Amino acid sequence: MRVFPSPFRKFSIVATVFCLAQLMIAGGIIQPTAAVQDAASVLSSPPPPVSFQNPIPADQLAFLSAYAGQPSKALLKDKRFRNLMTLVTPRTTYHYGRDMPLSMTRDGMLEGSPLPVIVRDGRYLMVTSRGGPILYGKGFMWFDMKEGVALGGVYFRPINGEPTPTLAIFSRQLADTSLSMSQLPLAFAEDLSQWAPTAKVPVLTVRYFIPENGKKYVLVHDEDYCDHPENAPSPPQDRCQQLNADAADIDVNAAYFMHETNNAANATAWMLGPDQVAWIGLRDQNCGVGSINLQCRIRFTHERTRVLIGGPHMVGGRR
Repeated sequence: MRVFPSPFRKFSIVATVFCLAQLMIAGGIIQPTAAVQDAASVLSSPPPPVSFQNPIPADQLAFLSAYAGQPSKALLKDKRFRNLMTLVTPRTTYHYGRDMPLSMTRDGMLEGSPLPVIVRDGRYLMVTSRGGPILYGKGFMWFDMKEGVALGGVYFRPINGEPTPTLAIFSRQLADTSLSMSQLPLAFAEDLSQWAPTAKVPVLTVRYFIPENGKKYVLVHDEDYCDHPENAPSPPQDRCQQLNADAADIDVNAAYFMHETNNAANATAWMLGPDQVAWIGLRDQNCGVGSINLQCRIRFTHERTRVLIGGPHMVGGRR
């Protein structure tokens, strides 16, 4: 099972109707009727694709195709490419072992990479690395040369107390502050799914995105790990539902961390506060522990994540 299943036949938040109530941020108080109504309105239709801002003119990207198959480090030396990376990397301070510009984190992970530049279908370019100098850091840059859009990513294992390991996807062409994985381009997800195993990115990991404003937000897992092609056998329900439950837990921990640190891209301290402890107790009381009732735990945890991120506008919203 991959983090980003390919092909992306379907995306869904694991449950389509929350059977448990909305949790208020301040005290974890339950409001059953409002919860069902909010959940139904949010999940009645798939989230819209992300809208990228300020597409890059095609003539500024045409040179990239000539680097297909060459080592990534060769392209990274091209001033035109470095200008493109500057154009799409948010100007923010990121914490990668220490505070530094996100651009410095990106360069530290990519520079010297011997991996080949991949150009797929004459359109999608991917520059990747297997590992940086510290904290198992590795990264990528992805371009859709036809649409003029780009996304970058950095992956590492933080040691600052936040949930770990983390994959942060970034682009100055993003204006959203609330996104799930299915809203990003299908081609990007497919290319990312090819890179992740080679870079030894775990099947499930904390995911963030950093848009133009330079803050960091949870990139929600909305894959259904029990989904499968019609002509393929269904995965074991106990295993795929456990993946769904684990993904929900990852998202709620990341959402709580970002909620407590005001979405700072260089946030460093994380500890379980009393409200989160109270919520965990409430979830366990309602759903049991372990694998007794995974669907209940998944629904309960998704609802908490939704509240922490910002209520009913979690998917596709802008704040």
